[in-house]
Amino acid sequence: MKKAVFPGSFDPITLGHEDIIKRSVKLFDEVIVAIGVNAEKKYMFSLEERKKFIEDAFKDEPKVSVVTYKGLTVEFCQKNNVDFILRGLRNPADFEFEKAIAHTNRDLAPIETVFLLTAARTSYMSSSIVRDVIRNHGDYTKLVPKSVRVK
Repeated sequence: MKKAVFPGSFDPITLGHEDIIKRSVKLFDEVIVAIGVNAEKKYMFSLEERKKFIEDAFKDEPKVSVVTYKGLTVEFCQKNNVDFILRGLRNPADFEFEKAIAHTNRDLAPIETVFLLTAARTSYMSSSIVRDVIRNHGDYTKLVPKSVRVK
C-alpha cells in the first residue's frame, strides 16, 4: 500500500493545498494530511480549527485522513510506515527551498519526496496571503475551500 504524508501548518488550507490533495489521491492508496505543531509559531487559526477545515473539505474522500504531529516529518513517516512525503510547488523559489528539505529528509531516513506542481489557477495562493486578506477584511472565500469560514 502506497502511503504519502502531506505535511504543513495549513493556516488555513488553501485551494492550492486542496488541489494537490485531490490530485494525490489518484497516485497513492492513502494520503495523510499532517498538521505540524510548532510552538514557536503564531497561528491565526487554532489547531482544532485547521484540522476541522481539512476534515470537512475531504469528508467524502476515504483515502484522506488528517492528523497532527510534533517533531520531524521523517520521524512521523517512520512511526506510521509512510514511504513518501508529498509537497506542492508553486514557483522556482519553492523548488529550491523544498529541494534542500527533501535532500535532508533523505539523509535522515529512506523516504522519498514527491513534488506536484500546483495548478496554474492556484499557483499564486499561499496561506500567508489568505491570512493577510482575512486581516484586512477582503474576500478570502475565493482562495480557500468552502469549509474555511471565519466567524
